[in-house]
Amino acid sequence: MAKSDTFCNRAEAYEAHDNVPLSPPDRDTIGDIILRRYSRREMMRGTLGVAAAASLFGPTLLASHAARAEGAQDRFSFEEIAAGVDETHHVADGYRADVLLRWGDPLFPDSPPFDPLQQSAAAQLRQFGYNNDYVAFIPLDADGNRGLLCVNHEYTNEEIMFPGIARQDLICFPDMTAELVDIEMAAHGVTIVEIARQDGQWRPVLDNTYNRRISPANTEMRVDGPASGHERMKTSADPSGTRILGTLNNCAGGATPWGTYLTAEENFHGYFWSDLCATGGKPPAGLGGAQAKSYERYGVPGLWQAWGKFIDRFNVDKEPNEPNRFGWIVEIDPFDPNSVPVKHTALGRFRHEGAECLVNKDGRIVVYCGDDARFDYVYRFVSEGKFDASGHKANMSLLSAGTLSVAKFDDDGRVEWLPLVFGQGSLTPEAGFTSQGDVVLDARLAADALGATRMDRPEDVQPNPVNGRVYVILTNNKDRAAGQDDPANPRAENVFGHIIEMTPPDGDHAAPEFRWEVLVRCGDPAVAEVGALWNPETSGNGWFACPDNAAVDAEGRLWIATDQGEPWPTGRADGLYALETEGARRRTAKLFFRVPVGAEMCGPCFTPNQETLFVAVQHPSADATERYKGFERVSTFADPATRWPDFKPDMPPRPSVLAITKVGGGKIA
Repeated sequence: MAKSDTFCNRAEAYEAHDNVPLSPPDRDTIGDIILRRYSRREMMRGTLGVAAAASLFGPTLLASHAARAEGAQDRFSFEEIAAGVDETHHVADGYRADVLLRWGDPLFPDSPPFDPLQQSAAAQLRQFGYNNDYVAFIPLDADGNRGLLCVNHEYTNEEIMFPGIARQDLICFPDMTAELVDIEMAAHGVTIVEIARQDGQWRPVLDNTYNRRISPANTEMRVDGPASGHERMKTSADPSGTRILGTLNNCAGGATPWGTYLTAEENFHGYFWSDLCATGGKPPAGLGGAQAKSYERYGVPGLWQAWGKFIDRFNVDKEPNEPNRFGWIVEIDPFDPNSVPVKHTALGRFRHEGAECLVNKDGRIVVYCGDDARFDYVYRFVSEGKFDASGHKANMSLLSAGTLSVAKFDDDGRVEWLPLVFGQGSLTPEAGFTSQGDVVLDARLAADALGATRMDRPEDVQPNPVNGRVYVILTNNKDRAAGQDDPANPRAENVFGHIIEMTPPDGDHAAPEFRWEVLVRCGDPAVAEVGALWNPETSGNGWFACPDNAAVDAEGRLWIATDQGEPWPTGRADGLYALETEGARRRTAKLFFRVPVGAEMCGPCFTPNQETLFVAVQHPSADATERYKGFERVSTFADPATRWPDFKPDMPPRPSVLAITKVGGGKIA
């Protein structure tokens, strides 16, 4: 049975479908909390006390414009670029943005040349993958001119990737074949590649021992932590429940202090199939049997890929436990291409956006994660063991055991971290949890039971090692109804997103309580009904919408990448923005780089010397191109809105990683 909708491609429809909240609707949203903390009526009447207003907005914005401007130094020295949208990328004057790696580029001396008309899974496994997202740089020398680049490949856009393939999900994937699915699987996963800077320009080094492609097709992974060997992790191919083939939908991630790479499995549910609903219907009630409640809470099966049509392990009718083997944080040792990646179940199973970590003041490792879905949660993991500076091998088990917690944002400005520990609070057999393995497998259900705060699609949760604070990036949530707004999610129909700043007491990231406040509310400050919150110094080019990934540079400055997706509320391209978090210019944003039409800004990553900034441009020409003036239609392989970055008639648009450097050398910005 054919379906229909108004979306430009499958990825847009996939994201819009996930707008439907799966968390309990009777739980407080972050908007409810913000509203209770700071009454809108009081704000409008001007009766909110000065102390409370300063707590919400900061003392800077209560001062006069003249007082703010006096002595305010801009820590970002670049001249911002103009916001807009066209077929190519743009970077601030005085900088160059060189394409480093494109989809299909060789990674090994024997890699075949990229031929978009003659693709194969074997070739793709020797080439750079599709839709590059998170990027990490791990140095190989003291001067920062050699390093390992670790890149996630999140998903594929078959309409732009393959010739002659129309959008497939509306009509049960009639044109997809086993061969095309194999190519898609090969294009997913992770790339690890050595790069070197010579004569001022970065290039991949193909003839070395580090380079590696990790895919859901052929890379075996080990399971550790509470869910290892759990009955719900066992399949016909792995009766032990301890070995898993591959990783998929790898969105953001993190780099550990001991030099390994963390990759986050996000929208895993969309890769699973059921013959019972493959013709366009919804999963029947009770699908999954004893796991029906878990299936429903995670959106399994999503049927957004055709993999289960050809591969039994992605068909839940045949392998009902396979979905439980995805949705984890995976640790990869980039220095050993023969190492077995590890899925760390102690960090919980959900739609992980990232895994940003630090060494706490007591030596334990703290990892922050967001569950990237509307009305889902913010999590923190604190390791049992402590960091050992003697080398990375000594720390490879640190993420195997510890305490996973979920955030509750109170309207008095406190963040409570609620431990997800079997036997504590509501996490008992009476509630359906019989072990810690159950708790981490169904971390969403455990967080529901504890009353965590339902957030506006938390993506990156980025600690700042310089100022000690933590930034929660909340992309958007158009589904919150009027009256559900609150201090921590302050707007109904929040299509623009916002950022929360959390402060741990005395710099202790393992503390049971933090403080929080809203850093910015995104959107156009010139439109009063948007309710945006910026420093008045932010220009018409500097404000942004839908913050997604974040990075902190060596000076402790915050950089924000945006992802508007199908709603495209600004009508301008996504980009990378410098956001001031300190002093009189706090909440001032400036546009540094913008992507071509239809693309998403991903992967901001600085080298330690801050002389190079790597950015990832994902799915160029894909999103909202039917609203791109002058094109105004859906992009296809033969007719894309842009052919970036090659701009050749025989080349489709290619997701790419760019290296940004300062002309003449020196630090970025």
